[in-house]
Amino acid sequence: MGSIGLALTAGPNALPLPPTFQDLYEQHASTVYRTALRVTGNAADAEDALQTVFLRLMNQPVLDLLSSSEHYLRRAATNAAIDILRKKQTQRETPLDLTPERTSPAKDALLKESLRRALAKLDPEDAQLFTLRNLEGFSYDELAGMFAIERGTVASRLHRIRQDLLVFLSR
Repeated sequence: MGSIGLALTAGPNALPLPPTFQDLYEQHASTVYRTALRVTGNAADAEDALQTVFLRLMNQPVLDLLSSSEHYLRRAATNAAIDILRKKQTQRETPLDLTPERTSPAKDALLKESLRRALAKLDPEDAQLFTLRNLEGFSYDELAGMFAIERGTVASRLHRIRQDLLVFLSR
């Protein structure tokens, strides 16, 4: 992951970066990477999402960069990771055994991959909400503030999202 920063700032074709961008990258790159890794489960895809997020930020005015928050960057990382999953999604899905006695690493990997595919089928905002709650650990109150909705709405949407995911996983 450390080489990404060099790729953005070094080389003969490198774009000159404002100091605020470099500071923003150094401060938040690991958070963006970890968020994307939790969604994709793949280091290479997480690095692609990291690059996508910061390349998009390079095109924003400096004032926008200064106001970018960690919450915004986590959401951007989640979006970029979900976009990557959608691009990689295949038409055929592997059937999944949802019995509780599953303990083998191979079965756990299958469950994670199935969950990633199911997340890619959700509305992007629903996938963000689910990921931020269940993978990033944000509270209902924090999510309500981030999405500008009521706490009760967060709870009901998460319930509906879980039901949708169960349907996708059972197919």
